Amino acid sequence: MALIFITDNKYSADLKAYKESNKNNADMHYFVTDNKYKAKGDSIWYFTDNKYKADKKIYWESNKYNSDLKVYETDNKNRIKGSF
Repeated sequence: MALIFITDNKYSADLKAYKESNKNNADMHYFVTDNKYKAKGDSIWYFTDNKYKADKKIYWESNKYNSDLKVYETDNKNRIKGSF
């Protein structure tokens, strides 16, 4: 499952991610679901408000060269790729 918590502190995050605008430059394509039980694997995400139940804590990095992972949000569940 990929239960994601967005944090404002980059030092408490498990991963620093950059939202890529070009899908060809992204390391991972992810899909956001509205049901936490549909969040299977690493590429289908469900955003949670509880940081203790989250699988990954992510900080949105503004500079792509400082990020650990470049991600692209897709609107099609069948076009996901990549893992953490």
